[in-house]
Amino acid sequence: MKTKHIATGFALLAAALYALNMPLSKLLLSHVQPTMMAAFLYLGAGVGLFFYSLCSKTERNAARLTKAELPYTLAMIVLDIAAPVLLMFGLRLTGSANASLLNNFEIVATSAIAFFAFRELLSRRLTLAICLVTVASITLSFEGAGSFRFNTGSLLVLCAACCWGLENNCTRKLSSKSSAQITTVKGIFSGLGSLVIALCIGERFPGLPWLVGVMALGFVAYGLSIHFYIKAQKDLGAAKTSAYYSIAPFLGVIFSLFLPGEKVDIRFFIGLGIMVIATVLMIKDTISLQHDHEHQHIHTHAHSHGGMVHSHQHIHRHTHSHIHGQDESAHGHDHTEPMPHDHSHD
Repeated sequence: MKTKHIATGFALLAAALYALNMPLSKLLLSHVQPTMMAAFLYLGAGVGLFFYSLCSKTERNAARLTKAELPYTLAMIVLDIAAPVLLMFGLRLTGSANASLLNNFEIVATSAIAFFAFRELLSRRLTLAICLVTVASITLSFEGAGSFRFNTGSLLVLCAACCWGLENNCTRKLSSKSSAQITTVKGIFSGLGSLVIALCIGERFPGLPWLVGVMALGFVAYGLSIHFYIKAQKDLGAAKTSAYYSIAPFLGVIFSLFLPGEKVDIRFFIGLGIMVIATVLMIKDTISLQHDHEHQHIHTHAHSHGGMVHSHQHIHRHTHSHIHGQDESAHGHDHTEPMPHDHSHD
């Protein structure tokens, strides 16, 4: 079998593993309280990736985090405490299929923060896709013209997506470091932070079988998803891997529809249609950047939260040779034009 076919399989497997998160979390929430759920999902990912890194020669040789990255590391941990807690509370109040689609709002949050805070340019196609995701998110959150209210569960999921959008921009600063170490750090410390909060607000430890189940889900849907994404990226490149990974929310919808009691209405199908169009636009935008590789020099930075891995591509035209440092400030080169920036993920 060709190497690229195997890599494509890894990318699709990474998407499928993360897609398990919403429906299985929805099921487990009937036995585990939300903050405890968030804590042990991340602890499962962190502990699992720690043992994986011990067995991986590649990860042992990867660059490690230093004190210079401490502010971004702390911000990443705090946001990774808030986001899954908000998501778990949101999942208690809305369907997992609905939440799977709303998770796409993370694209909007990530791109908006990158645009306003870091002055990164967005292509017209990606801007249109972001607008469509926003419209779909409003459609999925709105309870009806008669009530003029927004569903609380949907709004909590959107808040979680915004936290992850900010976290993505922080994690980007760590992208040259070991992905296993980053996931281990965020998993263990974010998990412990959520655990402290859970105990402070009176949540109780779940029974051992449920605890093991939650940690196993965290390792599979977050930890292993990252692992297979990176394996795919080595042979496919960041752009194509991200394009394949963007099917994750739709797989999550399919998995969710098998849950007992999962109900959808016309708003869901309208939102689904809009999300499909937006995702197609994002994939085309990503693949077009991949084709531009023949004519331009592209730096790719990959970063991850939980099971989500995002790639950032910066297109540079250089006036002279340069030396790569650990982040963008270390490149030391002149740009003859602005740097188009692309976010592509699930």
